[in-house]
Amino acid sequence: MHRSELQLLLGRYASRWPAERALVQRFEDFVATHEDCLLRSCAPGHVTASAWILSPGGDEVLLTHHKKLDKWLQLGGHVDGEPRVERACLREAQEESGMERFTFVAWTDELTPLDLDVHAIPARADEPEHLHWDLRFLLQAGPDQPLVCSHESNRLEWVATARLEDFTAEDSVLRLHRKAVEVRR
Repeated sequence: MHRSELQLLLGRYASRWPAERALVQRFEDFVATHEDCLLRSCAPGHVTASAWILSPGGDEVLLTHHKKLDKWLQLGGHVDGEPRVERACLREAQEESGMERFTFVAWTDELTPLDLDVHAIPARADEPEHLHWDLRFLLQAGPDQPLVCSHESNRLEWVATARLEDFTAEDSVLRLHRKAVEVRR
């Protein structure tokens, strides 16, 4: 499976966030040792893609109340073999929000993830506990698009950034917000 685009993204991330070099190394080691890392069938875990979606005005973020995990999170999901992880991010944003138009927020010369996160997904009847190796990108929604909740969500909500902590205490979600604020200064 072709992983060179993923490795480029990880390299760019390491350059932008040098304090997170140990986390990047974990990602690089996982990608190097699991040729099938982009597929759900990779048993110990697999690469996923998430979107931190800003409203057209930039003062709100889109959260989903995830059915299976029962928490408010950013939108995202499995890359399903897509070697260009940013394309999977865009696909997931579209599928889970019902919106079609997004732009990647440019904050470096080349597309760079906003955040990396490794988190455990609990075991379910047909699936053992495994890890999601999540690359997270900063998107901005185009104007005048209605939200359509997917089967994976209980609810979608535009949340004013000042009220984010009313919806979640998840460190990884709050970290996305902090980083988005930092790169948009």
